[in-house]
Amino acid sequence: MALQSGLGGQLSIDLGALARNWRALDKVSAGALTAAVVKADAYGTGITMAAKALFAAGARFFFVATPDEGLAVRAAVPEAHIFVLDGLYPGAANLYVRQNLMPVISSMAMLEEWLAKCLERNEAYPSAFHFDTGMNRLGFRLNEASAVRQRIEALGYAPQMVMSHLACADMPNHEKNRTQLALFGSVMTQFPGVPASLANSAGLMTGRDYHFQMVRPGIALYGGRAVTGRKNPMAPVVTLHVPILQVKEARTGETVGYGAGYSLSRDSRLAIIGHGYADGFFRSLSASNARPGGKVAIRGVVCPVIGRVSMDLTIVDITELGSDLPTPGEGAEVLGNLVSADDQADAAGTIGYEILTALKGRYNRNYVGDGHLPPD
Repeated sequence: MALQSGLGGQLSIDLGALARNWRALDKVSAGALTAAVVKADAYGTGITMAAKALFAAGARFFFVATPDEGLAVRAAVPEAHIFVLDGLYPGAANLYVRQNLMPVISSMAMLEEWLAKCLERNEAYPSAFHFDTGMNRLGFRLNEASAVRQRIEALGYAPQMVMSHLACADMPNHEKNRTQLALFGSVMTQFPGVPASLANSAGLMTGRDYHFQMVRPGIALYGGRAVTGRKNPMAPVVTLHVPILQVKEARTGETVGYGAGYSLSRDSRLAIIGHGYADGFFRSLSASNARPGGKVAIRGVVCPVIGRVSMDLTIVDITELGSDLPTPGEGAEVLGNLVSADDQADAAGTIGYEILTALKGRYNRNYVGDGHLPPD
């Protein structure tokens, strides 16, 4: 919920950068349609504004997780083609039909319910079929491919697309990628002429063998690192600045934060910032004398978090700033050009996806730029 006072954390989403990222990925995937994954509130950036910017940049196909997310995209971009990754919710076929949402069907039960609605209305409503090639999440089993084909052939129905999802695409050399590619190829032999989709952000970057007719970038659109061990080529989309509330001095041997797990080894200057785990700054970004934690940039210098992250407050060691001390009310960069979501994720032992999708804190949300770009 945005702060009515205008005070507190300032979360900025650069829609121009979002659009540039989509255009850059669209160039890499030349020959395949480039969709946009906008689930989880567009990875924390705001599904309505993100969908509008991506559509303006050229995206026409959107992937959401839930029908409610599909409704949000439909309201924002009436012309969008929207796939619902979680599939057909039981009893919800009328909603999908009314809002022109395409379920990604992943079980025989889903398929039968969708086909029943098509027969009832005498209309071949579009959908995609998802086959599990090695994730053991949603998806038809591979040995169901023939039965699925026979069932739809009997009714003269064809899906808009057949898809699967890579388990290890962030590790391009992982042998499972090639295994899944081969298994997906075997599925496609059952559905000749039907468009196919396999690649997420990392799969898109791994190679053209994974592109097929449509790619589905997600994290890379929002500036996150998709491939482990490579420099991230994407433009940052999200910046977050939070206020410094107090600057104070502390002495050698004093402890910092709950649990007294961090003892100062030198006389120090500390900045207390108005930001904590209630704002999505994970408690796992805490630091003890045994392990480092997250980082925050103040006056252009990256400074370490020390002690435990509290619900509303975090303590930062600013001793290295010397005499260039900030004053209360100045901003500290939690996410931005100097400290990325992936930097914080590495410190927290998680991934950038979780950092971004946790941006539901007490912020003033601000959008800059738009999705309108000049033609290449």
